[in-house]
Amino acid sequence: MNEIGRYWKKMSVALAVLPLLGASVVLSTGSVSAQEKEAINVGILQYVEHDSLDANREGFIAGLEEEGYIEGENLTINYLNAAADNANLQSMSENLLNSSDFVFGIATPVAQSLVNAAVDTPIYFSSVTDPVGAGLVDDLVDKEQNVTGTIDAAPIAEQVELLLQTKEDIQNVGILYNSGEPNSVSEAERAEAVLVEKGVEVSHHTVTSTNDISQVMAALATQVDAVFLVTDNTIASAMPLVGDLAKEAGLPLVGGSKDMILENGLATYGLDYFELGKQTARMLSRQIEEGVTASEIPVESAANLELVVNEDVAEALGIDPANLQLDIKDEEN
Repeated sequence: MNEIGRYWKKMSVALAVLPLLGASVVLSTGSVSAQEKEAINVGILQYVEHDSLDANREGFIAGLEEEGYIEGENLTINYLNAAADNANLQSMSENLLNSSDFVFGIATPVAQSLVNAAVDTPIYFSSVTDPVGAGLVDDLVDKEQNVTGTIDAAPIAEQVELLLQTKEDIQNVGILYNSGEPNSVSEAERAEAVLVEKGVEVSHHTVTSTNDISQVMAALATQVDAVFLVTDNTIASAMPLVGDLAKEAGLPLVGGSKDMILENGLATYGLDYFELGKQTARMLSRQIEEGVTASEIPVESAANLELVVNEDVAEALGIDPANLQLDIKDEEN
């Protein structure tokens, strides 16, 4: 087993255990009146606007409300969106860290920027696949940093299983992602390992911005039998175009987030970003209620995963949605 394989074997064990850890310590305080809670100021920094990250933010706010923190009563929210412009991240991060009691960072580039600003404000993150590899924490459980949050690591093995059900005799699969996003590179490497193990030839098709998508999709149409998606912010923000070009070429798009598939892909097995945001809010509430620090709260994986099939896309590709099923087993990704 190579280094990547050993790392993800370790990660898969941690991801399987952490939801249980979180469930054992999280106490819902949604029934407590907002008047009984101390007022808090929360900064939210989001990398770019698209359905998954929007749902993550909305779930976080809904989760805070369930915990008794209601905007306009005992909760002040300062929200900034970087619009995928990395040049804005440092100034936005410093702004929120210096003006907030807690900061919530949505997506890896944002979380990295917040952590690099190195102040004492507790940082919570979500929509991050590999927080150790991204340099956010040194360990998922035993960490020194005043940082914690939730992981959106995809169940790659199950997603590959879905992809191989879409056509008979799939021999070539293209993986589509932005090579500049650490999350995407990490998931693409994991996906390649699983696909190769299944005897499938793999090619990587990368973009640096949405401007590259038409050209890359044109190449995919002539080279592969299907396309595997990862949870990539650039691709997610362009799913209407990506999905339409894939349908024209007769290519199934499988993998990535639930929101990407519902917008214009075929199928995935993955998490609900709204629920992931609520899960992160419960972690922040735990810090306040129990008097612990963010460093003492383990990073958690998504508590719930689900099979999602876009029936309209399936019909356009001539695929029976009923044929896309998963026999989920207790096995490592």
